[in-house]
Amino acid sequence: MDPVRTCIGCRSRAPRSSLLRVVARESELVVDETATLPGRGAWLHPTTACFQDAQRRHAFGRALRVTSSLDANQLENRLNRLMDN
Repeated sequence: MDPVRTCIGCRSRAPRSSLLRVVARESELVVDETATLPGRGAWLHPTTACFQDAQRRHAFGRALRVTSSLDANQLENRLNRLMDN
């Protein structure tokens, strides 16, 4: 059975396999493909709507316990490419 995680954008619970794990690496948000990178991770549906909700609510900083601003350009570009396909 797949573990359940909560999306930081919409705050709904979903199977881990349907979410992206995001970690902070040197003040940049990075997608953790294999869910094995060290440190705190945040889970997010791979949709621009959940990403924008998380950005609006400043959920990335809270979930990852980072006080500095995080660069989300790489994550946003990846989600836009996923939505285009």
